[in-house]
Amino acid sequence: MTETPNPNIIDADTLTGEMRPIRRVVLALGSNLGERAANLQGAVDAIADTPDVWITGVSPVYESEPVGCPPGSPSFLNAVVLADTTLSSHRLLDRALAIEDAYDRDRSEGVNAPRTLDVDLIVVGDRRSDTDALKLPHPNAHERAFVLQPWLDLEPDAYLPDHGAVADLLDKVGTDGLTRRDDVALEHDG
Repeated sequence: MTETPNPNIIDADTLTGEMRPIRRVVLALGSNLGERAANLQGAVDAIADTPDVWITGVSPVYESEPVGCPPGSPSFLNAVVLADTTLSSHRLLDRALAIEDAYDRDRSEGVNAPRTLDVDLIVVGDRRSDTDALKLPHPNAHERAFVLQPWLDLEPDAYLPDHGAVADLLDKVGTDGLTRRDDVALEHDG
């Protein structure tokens, strides 16, 4: 396993499963097929229903032009969820994939194809991972306004490990093609 937190700290949850640190998690949600707002709300609800995950914030919703998608792809609705969790990053990834599957996410069309739901792990505490299954922090988050802007709305001093302050990253990327949708709000208990 190439997931490498601070090598000087023993990660108790890998030893016994009893003492598990709480990690701050940043998840990015996106949908450009079907009932986009309902898909995002369903993802928030499913995250909130996940044992050992506690939502601490849900961003405003943004509409964004597709990035790297096939020509003619519909626009996305995007949001960011902040949470605390004692789950490992791999368990959290399994949960994210299960939530996507519950919304009939079709992976047969290849990368960046239109999708009913996308649940991406952006940051999981200070975890680092560079496997085929999991890359942390998310390898493209630093160049995606549809992740950076909603995250910044929730956390003005947000910092993306290995890349810098989210505000500075957003300044570099700009917000062209991104529109805040105040007519769409995601609800959460917390």
